[in-house]
Amino acid sequence: MANAHDASGPATSGPTPEMRGVAREIFLHALTESSIRKAFDRHVQLERGILRVGEDLFDLGSFSRIFVVAMGKAAHAMVESLMTQLGAGVTGIVACSTDPVSQVFGFRYYRGGHPMPNADSVKAADAILKSLATHASRSLVLYLVSGGASAIVEKPFDERITLEDLIATYKVLVHSGAPIREINAVRKHLSATKGGRLAKVAAPAQQVSILVSDVPDNATDSLASGPTMPDTTSVEECHEIVRKHKMLKQFPSSVREIFERGQLEETPKHSDTAFDRSRYWNILANDTARKHAVGKAALSGFAVEVDNTCDDWDYADAADYLLKKLRELRKGVSRVCLISGGEVTVKVTGDAGIGGRNQQFALYCANKIAGESITVLSAGTDGIDGNSIAAGGVVDGSTVQRAAALGIDVKTALKEFDAFPLLNALGDAVITGPTGNNIRDLRILLGY
Repeated sequence: MANAHDASGPATSGPTPEMRGVAREIFLHALTESSIRKAFDRHVQLERGILRVGEDLFDLGSFSRIFVVAMGKAAHAMVESLMTQLGAGVTGIVACSTDPVSQVFGFRYYRGGHPMPNADSVKAADAILKSLATHASRSLVLYLVSGGASAIVEKPFDERITLEDLIATYKVLVHSGAPIREINAVRKHLSATKGGRLAKVAAPAQQVSILVSDVPDNATDSLASGPTMPDTTSVEECHEIVRKHKMLKQFPSSVREIFERGQLEETPKHSDTAFDRSRYWNILANDTARKHAVGKAALSGFAVEVDNTCDDWDYADAADYLLKKLRELRKGVSRVCLISGGEVTVKVTGDAGIGGRNQQFALYCANKIAGESITVLSAGTDGIDGNSIAAGGVVDGSTVQRAAALGIDVKTALKEFDAFPLLNALGDAVITGPTGNNIRDLRILLGY
């Protein structure tokens, strides 16, 4: 645990409103320092015709064609950062869930859906597949991949699956409570673009994937459901995931029949020759945001510890674990900050209100810390939490009492998955707007 200047100072009595502001400052600082532009400045550089990506060097003069495929919530920012290096003469496709401020000449743009695919998601997938099929061995394909691309670029592997069926399937997966790796394993095997299938279409071109990751560090092939990477999941695993989470009866008939008849097709693995000329560089991930949050918290006078143990846990289990750890840390110092990266899961039952996993986590904590000198912020780096306009929320020991004064019950909001109206009414929703980035969530717990 990092030491901080004021760690031995006197403890305050009861929740202090300014600590909600301090938590916001820590989060926003981490967000600013984890920008796409700064990541490209560090890891992608062009000098005298040689493109450096990570530790790889590519002589652009040796390629007859350079083609860029950008997909995900960070697609616009990634393309802009890359093109400041490459300049004119490059063509490509950009698929994002938001419209660009301006378009790059030579690129086609699609606004795919998120969290559910839409018609443009399918159009983008068709365009990418057709373009990649035209490349030869002297082509260089640069993939700019970020979170959200699973829905933003999508085409079912089987024509029987309509767009409506695809959306219904995504809803079942997202609301199942399954970890992201399991959700994406199923997505991969139902898709014509995921699980390495883009790389297979583009071979034998030289392929380079530049990644901004919103998945666990040990599951990079889950990012955007791994369209350019060898798949480590299997058809057999998909059947087990569907059985474990009781999804089969909830699927639309077309998808259900494919599972029941054993018609899933296996994705390409490491041994596939499609990956012989493929390289991958993760230039930005959750650890960057965590590092900058730690630095800001320490400068704010907190002793700091990072604990990512509860990544992909159920939100309530994660909250109980982190609050218990925070209380233990407070026994040794008066001002402590516990930072946790990654994501939590929420299994939605019944009709959901307005909110998302971060706000649900924060509101659950509010109910557990009533009256205590604890502040909790949970927010997504993409600026979007669930079906709300917020990135997340911040709560403290006064939240339950302040909500009650407005006639709002925290327990009811939790039960109805309706955290945003409560947090917004209190002024405690964290609203950044879409950030053009996506490197998972941050949870910041302050004890004082």
